[in-house]
Amino acid sequence: MTMTTAGVIFILSLLAALAAVHKPFGDYMFRVVSGQRQSRVERGMYRLVGVDPAAEQSWGVYARSVLAFSAVSILFLYAFQRLQNHLWLSLGFDPVVPHGAWNTAVSFVTNTNWQSYSGESTMGHLVQMAGLAVQNFVSAAVGIAVAVALVRGFARSRTGELGNFWVDLTRITLRILLPVAVLGALALMAGGVVQNLSGGTEVTTLTGGTQTITGGPVASQEVIKELGTNGGGFYNANSAHPFENPTSWTNWLEIFLILLIPFSMPRVFGRMVGQNRQGYAIAAVMAILAVASITLTNVFELTGNGTVPQAVGAALEGKEVRFDVSNSATFAAATTLTSTGAVNSFHDSYTALGGMTPLVNMMLGEVAPGGVGAGLYGMLILAVITVFVAGLMVGRTPEYLGKKIGSREIKFASLYFLITPLLVLVGTAAAFATGNNSTALNVGPHGLSEVLYAFTSASNNNGSAFAGITVNTTWWDTALGLCMLLGRFLPIILVLALAGSLARQQPTPASEGTLPTHRPLFIGMVVGVTVILVALTFLPALALGPLAEGL
Repeated sequence: MTMTTAGVIFILSLLAALAAVHKPFGDYMFRVVSGQRQSRVERGMYRLVGVDPAAEQSWGVYARSVLAFSAVSILFLYAFQRLQNHLWLSLGFDPVVPHGAWNTAVSFVTNTNWQSYSGESTMGHLVQMAGLAVQNFVSAAVGIAVAVALVRGFARSRTGELGNFWVDLTRITLRILLPVAVLGALALMAGGVVQNLSGGTEVTTLTGGTQTITGGPVASQEVIKELGTNGGGFYNANSAHPFENPTSWTNWLEIFLILLIPFSMPRVFGRMVGQNRQGYAIAAVMAILAVASITLTNVFELTGNGTVPQAVGAALEGKEVRFDVSNSATFAAATTLTSTGAVNSFHDSYTALGGMTPLVNMMLGEVAPGGVGAGLYGMLILAVITVFVAGLMVGRTPEYLGKKIGSREIKFASLYFLITPLLVLVGTAAAFATGNNSTALNVGPHGLSEVLYAFTSASNNNGSAFAGITVNTTWWDTALGLCMLLGRFLPIILVLALAGSLARQQPTPASEGTLPTHRPLFIGMVVGVTVILVALTFLPALALGPLAEGL
């Protein structure tokens, strides 16, 4: 069997599995976020923190709850790292330096999981388990909760209430993320992923030397790393490390976990608005963009330009031999189409156009299917922009799901779209203007691509890196930390403001002039708007970086 054939089978089996679970898992999540019954554990948690689960919140209160919870989480995780030498299972590690602790705290709370450190030589087991892994759960739950609040804005009318953040956070964590994570961790352990509290084992090598084999609670962190589209690896080599990702089938499972919730969220959307076909339309847009990206990444890596890639039939540099080129390329596409950021190969070693594809995936806003929750609300923002553009074409007030898209709504949507490009382009320019691009291992177009990739990854809350640039300096930790904060919470505020505006409206009955938003025409329009907006925004930067290098 050729590498290309094996890659095609790998991708088709993945697509078939995602299609099979789309409806049942989406329906299960819908029941979780829409149900009224509270479990005994949940009631105890609400009493502990003083929350009335029956009280709903306006968009402003919901947003303040998100910000307050995230602020406390950052402070807690920062203190955890700075005091780790006094904690149990510290493994003798020193406290994390202030700028590194700040960057990591912000990174994990914003669901970015960008790492400027080597996990196995920096973090003790307790910090990994009770600090980083916990944030992997709750930061993912925050994203899903915000998406659900936006959908409630479409589904409800003449009300200012969008639900209760604390109830959403608790239910999503306990009923969705935790059960799937337990099952996934058991599967990964069966596949050979490490799960222990070992501080390291001394072994004798074939040459007679000694080597320390680092252990730890890897499987429990690996599964939520992928399921919650987080991305922070227990080891520096991330999912290329055999203790995190031992075999081809665990590689398949990890990609499946990355895409499971994001591709099922459109089903939740359809059920909540009472029109399943609307959910299928959003899922179709996501699938078209995802299949195009996965295909292009594979093509560029399997038929890469250059004497050596053409001689051996693929670009093998930077790829883990256990997964071959195609499986690595598919992983790279999946991790940047979502906000995961996990890697099982070095994106910096990809061909020029192969490395550009993950970069473009993030520039799309990670909406195909995007991060858990964040992908759905990003795609719905693009749908709002699309119906607004369509309304201008025919000279009538645009409507989406019975809600008018007026000046207030389109301002929120436009500002949402403009935040990330502003952070990416200003950050990249600042790095070059201040001379902080000088640590790049490469110069010219590839050096620009490395800096551009770093700010694109941070601002989109992705977390992957070209890995050819040193970023563990005070300037980089501070700059990327600010991009992660602003890139996460400014869009969330705008999404919740839009939800509040939509929820207060009275539904407008559909008429002959209403644009059907479940048909192929609208699906094609959303795909076109997504690609065109990215092209108009980022094409000059891409032309100076990967396009110049590739052409």
